[in-house]
Amino acid sequence: MSLTAIDRTTRKEKMASTHYDVIIVGGGITGAGIALDAAQRGMKVALIEMQDFAAGTSSRSTKLVHGGLRYLKQFQIKVVSETGKERAIVYENGPHVTTPERMLLPMHKGGTFGKFSTMLGLTVYDFLAGVKKSERRVMLNKEETVEMEPLVKQQGLKGGGHYVEYKTDDARLTIEVMKKASEFGADILNYAKSTEFIYDQNKKITGIKVQDMLNNQTFHMTAHKVINATGPWVDEVRDADYSKNNKNLRLTKGVHIVFDESVFPLKQAVYFDTEKDGRMIFAIPRNGKAYVGTTDTFFEYDKASPKVTQEDRDYLMNAIKYMFPSVEITDADIESSWAGIRPLILEEGKDPSEISRKDEIWEGDSGLLTIAGGKLTGYRHMAEEIVDLLAKRLREEQQLKFKKCNTKKTPISGGDIGGSDRLEQFIEEKKAQAKDFKLTEEEGEYLTRLYGSNVDELFRIAHSVSNEDSFGLPSSVYAQVVYSIQHEMINKPVDFFIRRTGTLFFDIEYVERYKRKVIDAMKHLLNWDNVKTEIYTEELNKAIQEAKHATRDVK
Repeated sequence: MSLTAIDRTTRKEKMASTHYDVIIVGGGITGAGIALDAAQRGMKVALIEMQDFAAGTSSRSTKLVHGGLRYLKQFQIKVVSETGKERAIVYENGPHVTTPERMLLPMHKGGTFGKFSTMLGLTVYDFLAGVKKSERRVMLNKEETVEMEPLVKQQGLKGGGHYVEYKTDDARLTIEVMKKASEFGADILNYAKSTEFIYDQNKKITGIKVQDMLNNQTFHMTAHKVINATGPWVDEVRDADYSKNNKNLRLTKGVHIVFDESVFPLKQAVYFDTEKDGRMIFAIPRNGKAYVGTTDTFFEYDKASPKVTQEDRDYLMNAIKYMFPSVEITDADIESSWAGIRPLILEEGKDPSEISRKDEIWEGDSGLLTIAGGKLTGYRHMAEEIVDLLAKRLREEQQLKFKKCNTKKTPISGGDIGGSDRLEQFIEEKKAQAKDFKLTEEEGEYLTRLYGSNVDELFRIAHSVSNEDSFGLPSSVYAQVVYSIQHEMINKPVDFFIRRTGTLFFDIEYVERYKRKVIDAMKHLLNWDNVKTEIYTEELNKAIQEAKHATRDVK
């Protein structure tokens, strides 16, 4: 069953009548990775998510699949080694959503990194992360650093390091992994919340009660095992179980702000330390924009919708003015912003930036398996660890046997292009084909970079629609709406503009231009009544408002 948003009732009926090997609660990148791994091994898998897929942390990151260079400062050697190697796997399996990005690390007198420490750090980083030869660090003098990025502060500049990180579309990465899990037979549903555990007479979890968040209907699901992969909500889910251990999460908030390149003409991604507290943050060019982040502050309020405060914006603006003094921007130049929550494992007495990004697996007396902490980059390895344990328990308790993990060499949905080295050639081929489907080369390239090997389906949809039937949308945009409904389970306009296209963060003018017509198309295709249409329209307008403006931090 593909991830279609149509005929939700039939999907729920199947999920209620099937006994699964495992139910995964949580539809971020961790849950998606677990669903793919388990389904590929031959397990009968279900996954539910109370919001949209990737609506939490997995759409609100810095959008980098990176090796964690800054963790060397904290001597988190294992984190650097594991995530550095994992990012190469993530890239190879989904090159359309993960691509190399050269990063500049400027060195200033009195700054966090000196010439020797930078060279040493990047050398160790290359070794630990298993960086291939063509992407290893290059040391630059002052003149070369300025040539690389003329906006960097020149006062006290001593040179720089040039190394490779990997940029990604975090939400689309999650969606593509989820779609691949569905291809292997996983039953998946968003806007479905686990409200209560079901136990047998031995107080072992045998299922969950589920509430459909779109219509408040409830149903039951049963399984041999349940995995809690809910990120910031891990503790809330465990609170519903009698066998919670004494470990807890510590949530921190990270904020990013976005500018048009006309006011912040950044040509090179830069990783730099702030003047205020020496924290390391990123400034990254992306499709005609520049975004900067992230903050790192303790957080304990609205996890479903963390807000960007004026204090957050001021912190990042001051960092920009410190490292890029010639850039004359004001708060009014911020086009959009987002805030995300990091679910870290509590370590008493440590500042937010010092808490380890390691992951842990907890097993309750009830049989509940919980995975907590971790990083986007390491999602595949995290999934392998917990599914190994799941397979062991299913063998011990149910005499069930399954194949070993094979996700290292499994392209995610959209990744079947013949390897990462062939990406640009693949894009050129699809650009040339686009005109045969009533699309421009630019539209063909845009769709190919976003959807990879799935682009043929979007081309087909674009070609089949007439101007009268596209609700006034360009055929390329209409194709995205239809494809997102039929194959990516969008239920609301915010799903489309935030997590399927990323335009609310990186092209808010696009959202303003097409929102009414997209809503009209979705209303028709999903049979909304006027009340539902009004609710979803207001929800989108609120998201636009929050992206554009700071919010008072209500405590």
